[in-house]
Amino acid sequence: MNTISEYIKTERKKAGLTQKEFALRSGLGLRFVRELEQGKETVRLDKVNQALAMFGMKAVPGELERNI
Repeated sequence: MNTISEYIKTERKKAGLTQKEFALRSGLGLRFVRELEQGKETVRLDKVNQALAMFGMKAVPGELERNI
């Protein structure tokens, strides 16, 4: 599993959210959330950032940075 997938899954669970609840709150589809957490390699960066924004994070080429 890749770093972003692990991060999102871990943080979602820490927040006490199911995948369905996370999808609803983030505005993403449940299928996308499931595929992202399973480490699917061909996901859209804008949607990944939409998920990461729930935790104040953003993916950029080459690194993961915190939004301030």
